[in-house]
Amino acid sequence: MAVTTSSAPLTAPAAASKHRSEWQNAWRRFSANRVALVGLAMLTIIILMAVFAPVIAPYDPINDMDTAMRGCPPSSAHWFGCDHLGRDLLSRVIFGARIALIAGIGATIISVTIGVIVGALAGFLGGWTDAILSRIVDTLMSFPIIALLIVLAAVLGPSLVTTVVVIGVTVWSRYARVVRADVMSLRERDFIVAAYASGVRSWRIIWRHLVPNVMGPVIVLASLGIGSIIILEAALSFLGLGVRPPTPSWGAILADGRAYILRYPHISFFPGVMIVLTVLAFNFVGDGLRDALDPKE
Repeated sequence: MAVTTSSAPLTAPAAASKHRSEWQNAWRRFSANRVALVGLAMLTIIILMAVFAPVIAPYDPINDMDTAMRGCPPSSAHWFGCDHLGRDLLSRVIFGARIALIAGIGATIISVTIGVIVGALAGFLGGWTDAILSRIVDTLMSFPIIALLIVLAAVLGPSLVTTVVVIGVTVWSRYARVVRADVMSLRERDFIVAAYASGVRSWRIIWRHLVPNVMGPVIVLASLGIGSIIILEAALSFLGLGVRPPTPSWGAILADGRAYILRYPHISFFPGVMIVLTVLAFNFVGDGLRDALDPKE
């Protein structure tokens, strides 16, 4: 008498439990990384500082100006000292965190969206579509990013919106290459072939089956890329092509202190330290996410 066995599909509660356990395992791996936890703590403090800047900042970063306090060193009244115009440097650094995070996160969202769309279409459709999109990606990656940003920002004019959009539409190529490679390896899998054979439309296969399976590497790459975008925004603001003054930006504060680096070094020191700490925090979190989402790495 033959005995047959059959494996019943997972029920909804069982599938939900399996999904939760995967995320629990990812969090367990992430929390085991002490460096990643330090980065997460630093990032949390910076985000809270940016969100509650009007409450935390002791002075108005733009209008509270005392020319008698120009370049004053750190003191009990001004913890970071004052800038060359007599404005409280701590308040300007706190509000500058808003600009850095808006630019970093906003530009990353734009670049990830463009990169995922282009990479998914190139990897799944192949043929002439892949050839054209791949040449566009290669061409974009061949340009020095900072030079391209300077040209675009100079043409469009300095502003926060321009900075976010210009950076977002110029750094998406790295995401497109990663997504394209992953999609090309996934489109030959059995579940994709079965979906295609059953008559599922191509766009539904891309957005419901392929894209969710490639978001792990994209999330890791995005978390690591935010720090680079913050540096790019600071560089544009330093050159006068980013946020318009007197809006406080870390790069603009660095530019203000450049002429007084020998007399008032604290003007450039504190925003420089904040840029370093913020980029390190995002890099630490990105390394932790890489280990958590892909344990084989």
